[in-house]
Amino acid sequence: MYKSLIILVLFVICGCGGNYDIGFTDTSPITEPLFISGTGDYHTYRIPAMVVTNKGTILAFCEGRKNSKSDTGDIDTLLRRSTDNGKTWSDVQIVADNGINVYGNPCPVVDRQTGAIWLLSTWNLGSDHERRIIDGTSKDTRRVFITSSTDDGLSWAKPKEITSDVKQPDWTWYATGPGNGIQLTKGKHKGRLIIPCDHIEAGTKKYFSHVIYSDDHGRSWQLGGSTPDDMVNECAVVQLDNGDLMLNMRNCDRTKKNRAVSISSDAGMTWSKVTHDSQLIEPICQAALIKFKNRLIFSNPASTDSRTRMTVRASADSGKTWPVEKELHAGPAAYSSLAALKNGNIACFYEAGEKKPL
Repeated sequence: MYKSLIILVLFVICGCGGNYDIGFTDTSPITEPLFISGTGDYHTYRIPAMVVTNKGTILAFCEGRKNSKSDTGDIDTLLRRSTDNGKTWSDVQIVADNGINVYGNPCPVVDRQTGAIWLLSTWNLGSDHERRIIDGTSKDTRRVFITSSTDDGLSWAKPKEITSDVKQPDWTWYATGPGNGIQLTKGKHKGRLIIPCDHIEAGTKKYFSHVIYSDDHGRSWQLGGSTPDDMVNECAVVQLDNGDLMLNMRNCDRTKKNRAVSISSDAGMTWSKVTHDSQLIEPICQAALIKFKNRLIFSNPASTDSRTRMTVRASADSGKTWPVEKELHAGPAAYSSLAALKNGNIACFYEAGEKKPL
């Protein structure tokens, strides 16, 4: 009955002529339950997010929901670290705890030039529920905070609020990630840090995806562009081979059971009309997307009607086709996060359960 957040290590085998396959490093995958709901000091663990530092340390974040599985209440941001490519893990570390309030939606990014790890998160009063925040009847609203680590995730700075820099006054709901951000590796804005986010406009109750960015190695953050179309929210971002950015988004339109996509050719300042990828089916859920060498790696519950079948897919043509897939977990599964390890393996950190994903 309990849900686990599980890390599962994969290996991507690249063949010649653009043909490739996904295989495991061993005859059986390396599987490790990092957070098991009902154990430790928390009722439920949710919302996985993962990055690998310059030193190769895996940082696996999640929300620790103290008293229930609810999206609001006493929620902390937690972390476990691995310095040996996932073989062993540290004890659970509390990165941020604001008493009985929500501190969650972790979305980390590593600045490869400085080595600093930045963690973006969102906050709200534990007594405020999402519906009231969206309606504008809550006591407070969603706020955006940032913290950072310069010692490979061992310690973290006091969280700093950046809401006024990255949230429009007429936005109600707001969420960072969850998952991970990126750093641009090419183009005029090489070195820019990008965090995928989503929001709702007051009065309209329409969901949009957007990005925020830093051009000064995380010291300050600004609001980038939003998708021109609504009905999209939780998103992942990658930089494609040609330098463009791709947002891969949760689709809120229940008539379309696949992922939504938007492209930016100006480093995230504007975004193209939203299209849909019929190959990437989904039951309306968060998903993960990363760039690994010249491949895109994607994970989500690959079903049109239920949060089941956690599946990894790979593309060698910037997401035009996804010819390779590997099912990781046949049963209930929901949110996920991906990262490329220093030894060449791919780690997938995801929510799974026996009867329900949560």
